[in-house]
Amino acid sequence: MSPAGQRSVLFDLDGTLMHTAPDLVGALNDMRRADGLDPMPEDVLAPYCSYGGRGLLGRGFDLTPDDDGYREAYDRFIARYRQRMTQESHPYDGIRELVARLGAADLAWGVVTNKVEALAVPLIEHTAFDPAPGCVIGGDTAGVSKPDPRPILLACERMGVEPSHSVYVGDSDRDILAGRAAGMPTIAASYGYVPVDDDIAQWQADAVVATPAELWDAIQRLQPAA
Repeated sequence: MSPAGQRSVLFDLDGTLMHTAPDLVGALNDMRRADGLDPMPEDVLAPYCSYGGRGLLGRGFDLTPDDDGYREAYDRFIARYRQRMTQESHPYDGIRELVARLGAADLAWGVVTNKVEALAVPLIEHTAFDPAPGCVIGGDTAGVSKPDPRPILLACERMGVEPSHSVYVGDSDRDILAGRAAGMPTIAASYGYVPVDDDIAQWQADAVVATPAELWDAIQRLQPAA
């Protein structure tokens, strides 16, 4: 249990903490090649990475969860992604330094993602952040996923931190909705996997950052006093 008054920062994973598009897109393009289709450019597919396999299959194969064959395609995608998810994924420039700075300032940190826990935990462990996150909450850990606030509230519970002493950072409207519903300030990461038709101003985040380098100052401005 963290001491009373402990403050924390919680991050979305894909498109916020780490650049995972190379392996997500790579898995989809592996499928396209296997089906005799040309690969698609990463910059075209990256905005759909925020929605995981569902978003990528929708853009890359025009499949929705209601379509026949979707479940089989989704399982193929996850199998291919699992094989390669640590090949090219990496923290965004400046994120390792930010994590070290959080640790030096006695700010706890954790991950709350819609990526299932069985994929999120090995990826975070492979990346070996220093200090390590206080928790990794996947899209299935709490039985619901963002924009429901319960995964964020579970993260706070596991770290022994009051939601009101936390800040949530993410690159989608679901992240901001979940953070606000959990009762904490939010930061929108516009450098992430934001669909081209999304208007970040409509998310009503408390701050918007264009690069990871801007996160420290934004966190400092929004972090409630212990």
